[in-house]
Amino acid sequence: MTIDVVHIGLGPLGQKMIRSAVQRGSIRLVGAVDTDPAKIGKDLGAFCGIGSLGITIAGRLDDALRGKSAQVAVVTTVSGLAAFEPQLAPLARAKLHVVSTCEELAYPWRRQPQLAQRIDQVCRHHGIACIGTGVNPGFLMDYLPTVLTGLCQKVTGVRVWRVQDASVRRVPFQQKIGAGLTVKEFEAKREAGTLRHVGLPESVDFIAARLGWQLDKVTESIEPVMAEQEVKSGYKPIAKGMVRGVYQIGRGFVANDEIITLTFRAAVGEPESYEEIRIEGEPAFSSRIAGGINGDLATCAVTLNVVRSILQVSPGLKTMADLPIPSWFTASP
Repeated sequence: MTIDVVHIGLGPLGQKMIRSAVQRGSIRLVGAVDTDPAKIGKDLGAFCGIGSLGITIAGRLDDALRGKSAQVAVVTTVSGLAAFEPQLAPLARAKLHVVSTCEELAYPWRRQPQLAQRIDQVCRHHGIACIGTGVNPGFLMDYLPTVLTGLCQKVTGVRVWRVQDASVRRVPFQQKIGAGLTVKEFEAKREAGTLRHVGLPESVDFIAARLGWQLDKVTESIEPVMAEQEVKSGYKPIAKGMVRGVYQIGRGFVANDEIITLTFRAAVGEPESYEEIRIEGEPAFSSRIAGGINGDLATCAVTLNVVRSILQVSPGLKTMADLPIPSWFTASP
């Protein structure tokens, strides 16, 4: 099958998403939107470094879709739910199902219930479905662990580790985790809430909801990963004593029992990358992906794979648990 898509947001991730979509063949791009005046009017393919696609980047959705039709909007713009909400309205009015990489959209029902309810109502009113997804949140630290619990008769705890060398990630990601900052700069950004991997508490909430656990408390800690020697593998050299990344832990408690622990460590020059899921219960077991999963590549893959799944659900704000199993798909012969 081939699905017609309009793309919203052409930052580094959006550009990579465009390149990924073109390579697949099962996604047909019909338009693209970005509010940056420097991008408007340019050929989408040429701007993304893959040659002309005959699609002009528009500043407004109406202009991008004039004389065309699309089924799904892929949105790679913001991480926060409050910033995403006004972006949804024109997409919903255009009857476009929405697949977004907005991390707080992945499971907002506990932390931002009023916003989540408003978004759900807009979707239902216009007959469209909307979801926030990606590699994390959206798959590795929440969806996949809950799938693995399908093997269990009983579950008493879920522990997940995502450890990655950020050297291969896009520059905005390295900046988001504080690579190259002084400790003082890191602390200032942490206090301002502008430096962290977004979505860890949402992943904790997703797991708890799927397993039927009523959490009494969710916590998140954020600490710097320090350079013990000069590191040159990132977007800029990092001197000894400077920050090379972030170490975050999301925890979910029932009473005083920590039943969910999600550990996220991303740093330039990290010696080993891996994903590990440990399920405590009957049976208890671990699953490990040695070498880890490239986050930028996988975010594009998960997002585009969900494009098919979102067409198969009822209107409203959805989570990954509401969709048919997402998988890679090709165009019909």
